[in-house]
Amino acid sequence: MMLGFGALLFHVSCKSEHHEKEEEVKFLVTNPVQKDTLITKDYVSQIQSSRHIELRAQERGYLQKIYVDEGAFVKEGQLLFQILPRIYEAEVQKSKAEAEVAKIEYENTKLLADSDVVSKNELAMAKAKMDKANAELSLANVHLGFTQIRAPFDGIVDRFHVRLGSLVDEGELLTNLSDNSTMWVYYNVPEAEYLDYQENITKTEKPQVNLLMANNKYFKHPGVVETIEADFNNETGNIPFRASFPNPEGLLRHGETGNVHVTIPITDALLIPQKATFEVLDKKYVYVVDKDHKVKSREITIINELPHIYVVSEGLSVNDLILLEGLRLVRENDKIEYEVKDAESVISNLDLYAE
Repeated sequence: MMLGFGALLFHVSCKSEHHEKEEEVKFLVTNPVQKDTLITKDYVSQIQSSRHIELRAQERGYLQKIYVDEGAFVKEGQLLFQILPRIYEAEVQKSKAEAEVAKIEYENTKLLADSDVVSKNELAMAKAKMDKANAELSLANVHLGFTQIRAPFDGIVDRFHVRLGSLVDEGELLTNLSDNSTMWVYYNVPEAEYLDYQENITKTEKPQVNLLMANNKYFKHPGVVETIEADFNNETGNIPFRASFPNPEGLLRHGETGNVHVTIPITDALLIPQKATFEVLDKKYVYVVDKDHKVKSREITIINELPHIYVVSEGLSVNDLILLEGLRLVRENDKIEYEVKDAESVISNLDLYAE
């Protein structure tokens, strides 16, 4: 009997000691921080050359020569393709002969007109025939010149759509030419963000943006937002922006993709650690500790996100105490002991505190 009573006392003593230890656990809490900060907006983008054109045959004929290779850098005026020019050379010779005949006829008629043998109208007709023949000679020379396809500007030649010896028709695509010295990067901005942009933009300074490339590295040259298209897309509610990036090393090519990162300043932003939040049915909550040391869940509205940090627009103030750690160890209305951690210290060391 005494043995059983002793065991009962031991059990009660252990249970009491365990309960006291539980009460001794202190949770870390902190305050939201209000400060000016920068956020980064991320937009999927398409990268295009500032000048990207199609090179097409302007005359029909056999492709006689190709002077460059695919992917080659060419200079303005450089000869790229030669279409067999024999027919057009013959046209030039024919037109040249006809122009010479017309010139002789005009000179003879002028001599007769000077002697009043023929009328001034006949002289005018001879002059018109000579001018027509000269015009036809000029046109023949233009057609002959079209058999040589030259680069209209410095750029990179794309793949060929025809091969040596092919019979090409007038207007047939030969290749593309890209000027990659400056790249145009297009990205779509929602209407609300467009309105914010227009409110904050100044006429004297174009906003800078950065480009995150497909290899998850930043392009080393920042770009500037230069233009906004005229209309919103009715289906998506977005409007395209265009940023220009210098590309001196030629790293960027037409058709690449990336992500434009836009840095936006926010005044008096309310910041909290991401780890202090939890989610229920796609809504964000925090545990707020009241004056009686009880935890209460509270819904918050997140407007922006930084590494390890949320920017809160509704639900909290700088005077609230929020649970920083141990969110899974407490329940609604639990009474806890806590230690307040300096908010600035928590925010500045979130990499250290991140779980």
